[in-house]
Amino acid sequence: MRLTTRVGLAGGAVVFVALAVASLVIYPTVQANLRRQLDNSLVETAAQSSTIIRQLKEKYAGTPEAAPTDDSVDLGSTLVQFVGKPASSGANKSFIPVTERDVGVADGVEPAYFQDATRAGTDYRVYTAIVPKSHDLLVRVARPLSDQAVILGWLAVQLIVLTAAGGLLAAFGARMIATRVLRPVRMLTDTVEHVTRTQDLSARTNLSGQDEISRLGRSFAGMMSALDSSMRAQRQLVADASHELRTPLTSLTTNLELLAEDNRDPEAPALVRDAIDQAGELRSLVNNLIDLARYGKDTARTEDTRLDLVAAAVVDRARTRPAAPEFTTTLSPCLVHVDPDAIERAIGNLVDNAAKWSPPGGHVHITVTGGEFVIVDEGPGIPPADVPFVFDRFYRSAQARSMPGSGLGLAIVRQVVETHGGQVAAQPLDHGLCMRFRLPLTQ
Repeated sequence: MRLTTRVGLAGGAVVFVALAVASLVIYPTVQANLRRQLDNSLVETAAQSSTIIRQLKEKYAGTPEAAPTDDSVDLGSTLVQFVGKPASSGANKSFIPVTERDVGVADGVEPAYFQDATRAGTDYRVYTAIVPKSHDLLVRVARPLSDQAVILGWLAVQLIVLTAAGGLLAAFGARMIATRVLRPVRMLTDTVEHVTRTQDLSARTNLSGQDEISRLGRSFAGMMSALDSSMRAQRQLVADASHELRTPLTSLTTNLELLAEDNRDPEAPALVRDAIDQAGELRSLVNNLIDLARYGKDTARTEDTRLDLVAAAVVDRARTRPAAPEFTTTLSPCLVHVDPDAIERAIGNLVDNAAKWSPPGGHVHITVTGGEFVIVDEGPGIPPADVPFVFDRFYRSAQARSMPGSGLGLAIVRQVVETHGGQVAAQPLDHGLCMRFRLPLTQ
């Protein structure tokens, strides 16, 4: 998951939790306020009960003696019931039953009180009290709770929608802001990935500003410049040293060959041959160092190349060498985009390595298919513990230290293959060694 997405989700989650907490506070607060307003309205209605009695008497009978007691009166959304003395507990057909507590209120031994009751399937809030300026009349005022339920239901829906929408909008907004704020981080990440993928140390990230990320980008650019300069100096040193060594080595080899023709000292030819062999090893080392410097970063040129044809050419040359093992091939046409000279050198190193370790009359089989080159020999192989290091520079196993070589041949193979985006591997066999590399096919 991308960092901007995580920041957006985190911002949305924070806002969602904050709105949810606010909703959990608002809902019971509104519920309590509605209940308090309802109770206050019931108390106010009960306080006007004397006026209500007088108006009802005048309306229904026209005289004060026609008092409508023990029946409930519907005043809009409010029910009013007057219970005359003597008040007694029991059933009440027009409203909720009269209880002992109601009798206590009528007798003045209990205070006025609120209760929730149900009548004809409807929930009511009921207030029971003594009619003002009356000592013998009980009033009960009730209002349905359905109005409150509608308001609270609407409020709950609004709070849920607001919380969910707020969380989503906050997540979207936070992601948009994070995309803009973290743009320098994305640029720096792209540059690092480019360097990792291509080994191009000249890549830079131009970040303006004085914040920490911009300072990090400038520090990274400075570090890459220093590293690039160091790598260039290292390669130039290797190239210059190799060039300077080639001339005296050539001269030394020529002089030794001339001395070898002088047979006056019986030991001179043998000593000269040893010196020529050592000079040849030095020449091979210098050439390998040059190749490492050449293939260390970029290839001189790349083009579509038939890997099977390059392998066939290398094998044909190897067959002409003295004491060469028997080479067999299985070559399928495959096209790769590489530096032909570099890949030919890598294949040549693997073929030379297989030929060097093959026993007299041994057999080496080479396969090319699907962008993969595989070579199998019948030599002594390598111990499993040496497999992780076989492609390292200057690494030589214990059994190879008595053989001529610089320990750079397989390192060149890996460097060439990885420069072209491929992978190398070695696999010990019961009798011999299998080495392979794979290159991306040309689409």
